Amino acid sequence: MSTRPQGPHGLLPLNKPGGITSHDLVARTRRALGTRKVGHAGTLDPMATGLMLLGVGDATRLLTFFVGADKTYEATVRFGQATSTEDADGEITGASSAELVQAITTERILAAAATLTGEIEQVPSAVSAIKVDGKRAHERVRAGEDVKLKARPITIHNIELLGAEPRTTSGTDSAQAQVFDARIRVHCSSGTYIRALARDLGEKLGVGAHLTKLTRTSIGDLSLEDARELPTREELDAGAAAPRLISPAESIQKRFPAVTVTADQAKALRYGQRIAAPEGFTNHEGELAVLDAPGELIGLVEILEGKTKTVMNMPERQESE
Repeated sequence: MSTRPQGPHGLLPLNKPGGITSHDLVARTRRALGTRKVGHAGTLDPMATGLMLLGVGDATRLLTFFVGADKTYEATVRFGQATSTEDADGEITGASSAELVQAITTERILAAAATLTGEIEQVPSAVSAIKVDGKRAHERVRAGEDVKLKARPITIHNIELLGAEPRTTSGTDSAQAQVFDARIRVHCSSGTYIRALARDLGEKLGVGAHLTKLTRTSIGDLSLEDARELPTREELDAGAAAPRLISPAESIQKRFPAVTVTADQAKALRYGQRIAAPEGFTNHEGELAVLDAPGELIGLVEILEGKTKTVMNMPERQESE
């Protein structure tokens, strides 16, 4: 049975601002909370904003159970221009003719979206963090390599069109260019690249496309409404308080059903022993969160042949924090 060290422990959903990297956000969190032990359940591009889930202290071991959760994004896709990064941070690499852009309608966008909904194969963006022979794809692209990634299976549950309008913007030579902006909401599986979805929607319509805005609004049952704002460096220097963490017990119940056990059962589970399945969970499928009487998270178990099998155990607190 391991003992939980003192210090901050819990999950921290943050509202990432645009213009900084996910690494920057983790570094700021370490400084704000005074601890080095901070991890994340998936990054966001520098341009992107919205929900980013961090784990602090021993709660970092919970992140693996959130990484694979479905996610929801709201994005603006600009049809008529392609960029080197498939988002607004890149350089414009191609512009579609005014005739092709003017032919875009909401009906055609919805029809294209329908063909990209469900279980599909998606080729990730070449400027993603996927490693190719030990080096991240975006690093190879910036070094001048022509990177070709393999298609991966993903699931796009739904693409909702929130609004659309034709616009005039700057082109590659600073001349005015015709584009068509569409705001969409995407509910998808983990591993989906929204930049790649924008690219593929453009291909379906016969034009280049890229993202001009991207916000992640949910990870599993955690939403942007759950997110905290991290104090700026200046606010921290002025003595601003760090944001409150979500306790491991509270956070894990956003992903799994939970049951409370007796003191004897809790002791056995903490030592990795198997106990009889809690009442009502004899035939439970999947992970089950187990709490002790004071409400502390013991860990996650599976039910096999009427008994628990430990999937993950949390260190036990030495004393109340």
